[in-house]
Amino acid sequence: MAVAARRKFRREGEERRRQDLIEATLDCVAENGLAGATVRAIALRAGVTAGLIRHYFPGKEDLLQAAYATVMGRMTELAKSALENVERAPRRRLAAFVEASLVPPVVDARSFSLWASFIGRAGSDAALGAAHRAGYLGFRDEVEALVAEVLAEAGGRAGGAELRRHAIAINAIIDGLWIEGCLAGDMFGASELSEVGVSSVETLLGLKLREKAA
Repeated sequence: MAVAARRKFRREGEERRRQDLIEATLDCVAENGLAGATVRAIALRAGVTAGLIRHYFPGKEDLLQAAYATVMGRMTELAKSALENVERAPRRRLAAFVEASLVPPVVDARSFSLWASFIGRAGSDAALGAAHRAGYLGFRDEVEALVAEVLAEAGGRAGGAELRRHAIAINAIIDGLWIEGCLAGDMFGASELSEVGVSSVETLLGLKLREKAA
């Protein structure tokens, strides 16, 4: 088996160095699971000493928590980036967010492998559990804000509880389709999952998202 390539540990400041360690950790988890992400393996991948890792992270748990937070946050940011090139129409923005969540690069086998490795321990590891909840709420908050804009434009007066229920349901729709796309993407057409996702959200809200409001 070929020796894994070392990451070039940059000398660009504290935050950049910290991020390099997180990326090295993700490489180790992707290749060998959480059990293989030892401090020694991470240090080897990053091309640093174990002692330097402890300078940035008090313990391995802290590093794994930061790595999982990076996985979750990265997927949310990729979905949000789709809004940059979309007209300000609330319906189109929500549709674009759902679509982006169900196509590459968000739908990605490596991202799924990383997510699955971390989620398997999130129930028994307090640090990973906290990272999971923060990532989930961050994504759900984005959905809730987009839904609020859509309903306001449609003349609705949705309260906090209703918006919360909509966001939970839409998040569940996206999660289920995302898992299918990551595990068996070759079974679906290029935009099939995103089409199903947007149609499901339209049914849930009782509104067409890809047509201009009357």
